[in-house]
Amino acid sequence: MSTTPAALVTEDGRVFRGTGYGAPGKTLGEAVFCTGMTGYQETLTDPSYHRQIVVQTAPQIGNTGWNDEDDESSRIWVAGYVVRDPARVPSNWRSVRSLDAELTRQGIVGIAGVDTRTLTRHLREHGAMRAGVFSGDGLAGVDEMVADVLDSPPMAGADLAGEVSTAASYVVPASDTARYRVAALDLGIKSNTPRMMSARGMEVHVLPAMSTVEDLLAVEPDGVFLSNGPGDPATARHATELTEAVLERRIPLFGICFGNQILGRALGMGTYKLRYGHRGINIPVIDVDTRSVAITAQNHGFALEGEPGTPFDTPFGQAKVSHYCPNDGCVEGVRALDVPAFSVQYHPEAAAGPHDAAPLFDDFTRLMEAAR
Repeated sequence: MSTTPAALVTEDGRVFRGTGYGAPGKTLGEAVFCTGMTGYQETLTDPSYHRQIVVQTAPQIGNTGWNDEDDESSRIWVAGYVVRDPARVPSNWRSVRSLDAELTRQGIVGIAGVDTRTLTRHLREHGAMRAGVFSGDGLAGVDEMVADVLDSPPMAGADLAGEVSTAASYVVPASDTARYRVAALDLGIKSNTPRMMSARGMEVHVLPAMSTVEDLLAVEPDGVFLSNGPGDPATARHATELTEAVLERRIPLFGICFGNQILGRALGMGTYKLRYGHRGINIPVIDVDTRSVAITAQNHGFALEGEPGTPFDTPFGQAKVSHYCPNDGCVEGVRALDVPAFSVQYHPEAAAGPHDAAPLFDDFTRLMEAAR
């Protein structure tokens, strides 16, 4: 285990001391906390965490090591990683290396031995904020580290989807007979999402974030999918305009997470930054129509403005907020009533997480079938 001194410094000057974990050096980003007790590999490789320093609220991390099957993208995307009690030796038959070794291999600066309970309470009370992790040669005086943090850009106004999107389109074939063709706009898509659609007979064409309407229509899609992703949805004007073009053509559309915010903005809804966001695999959501409760996986720091269940006018007919979070009333889903489009703020692909929301992919197939 490392004995290299390290520090996490927040923009309000709070300093949390610990030891180096992963690569030594300096990293800057937005400090956020994740309440998932499992699934750290999926969290680390989720592109939605781009430019964020993730604090794990579960005290013990790294017990199952790192394998080569559970990555949700081609690399680790978090800016930094904060844990309390890292495993000294991983123990799992699928493990090929330790978490510490993988963080080091990919150059991810982390810190261990931090009082993550106190840090999480600080972020809950004061909100997600800019921070830095410093270790080894990156460790400096407090004033210098705070200055570095204050010089870093905030998450509000950050246009990040293009930085994590695929550079070229690719196809994930249906696992059996292809019954539907889906154009998936990659705003930070996770690997399990096209896999879940493939299992339901969808041939998924994953397209770069800056794809044009012509690129999308060239796929001849039965449906369009808007993926999760990082950054401020107010900056994603291209994706919003592309969504408006899809709605005008009445092509069935399904969005998740960042895609939920993009659909909402295309329908005329506003977005705002949450105080500390929803990040974890245990967050309840209520369906307005059925009153059923799903336990969901989430990762978002922005949300849509709106009132659950109240229809509102859009350029494409009426729509309504279809789901909300009972913890804070946050909008968790939108459904258009006059065009075939719906979205949710959570992750039905559940990697990692509960499977309560998986049937939403079946709802998407029914929407495409009805449009034929």
